[in-house]
Amino acid sequence: MTGDTMVQTITPELRRWIVEQTVAGFSPESVLDAMVKVGWQPDLAAAALEDSLREHRGQRGGGRAGDAAPVAVPRSQGVAAAPRLPEITLAQSPRCLDAGDRQVRVLATLSQPRVVVLGGLLSDEECEALIALARPRLARSLTVQTQTGGEELNPDRTSNGMFFTRGESELVRRIEDRIARLVNWPVENGEGMQVLNYPVGAQYKPHYDYFDPAEPGTPTILQRGGQRLATLVMYLNEPAEGGGTTFPDVGLEVAPQRGNAVFFSYDRPSPTTRTLHGGAPVLQGEKWVATKWLREREFI
Repeated sequence: MTGDTMVQTITPELRRWIVEQTVAGFSPESVLDAMVKVGWQPDLAAAALEDSLREHRGQRGGGRAGDAAPVAVPRSQGVAAAPRLPEITLAQSPRCLDAGDRQVRVLATLSQPRVVVLGGLLSDEECEALIALARPRLARSLTVQTQTGGEELNPDRTSNGMFFTRGESELVRRIEDRIARLVNWPVENGEGMQVLNYPVGAQYKPHYDYFDPAEPGTPTILQRGGQRLATLVMYLNEPAEGGGTTFPDVGLEVAPQRGNAVFFSYDRPSPTTRTLHGGAPVLQGEKWVATKWLREREFI
């Protein structure tokens, strides 16, 4: 210890303990709380947890398991305050929500991660109209290139897609206004709506929607509106088999049913949010979805 700085070391033994606890069923929050109670600095504990879980899942940025990582943590350094989030008001356990021009049903909720399954967010006519408008504009889906902030083809994502510009038509504006009212978040803080088509065999392997702060391209991405805070996936049709939205960390799968949607939020760019999710392979038929990502600030 020198001056106001204390050194704590993330050892291989600590990494193994973190993974063992989460595999045993303890939530990342409870593991983090246990570390803080025995003297770990909150921010370093969170970093150790995130790094260990990322390495365990085979994702980038985990480091070698045999390495011990000494980290100097200023005593005055604290955990950044969580941002205010897009949120569906469920305090009174409502059966239906007022979306302005439409009543939307609450079908299921989960608290950790925060997941809400919605029924009848879109009408059958709106689903068909979105598909018809998107179909001639489809191209192979890209993902964000985290090294540069650009876009790239990703073998984990085998769909075709396109983006509507925010507010580009009466239909798009109507749906965006409805979403903004439901999740209590400004329309301008939303990215343009993306429509995706998954033929038989297509999928999107489990991933996170937030932008990893450790990646060099993230600062460029964040200039357009800050971090992503929440995701809304709307189902425009019903594949005969497969195509569900999966949350592997909590064993949840949401079946794609036309007009329904699944909403989930994440208060920090970390695996501790348990928002790892994916699109399961389509086994029969095809799947159409529309996705809306919500940012911290106005998306430009």
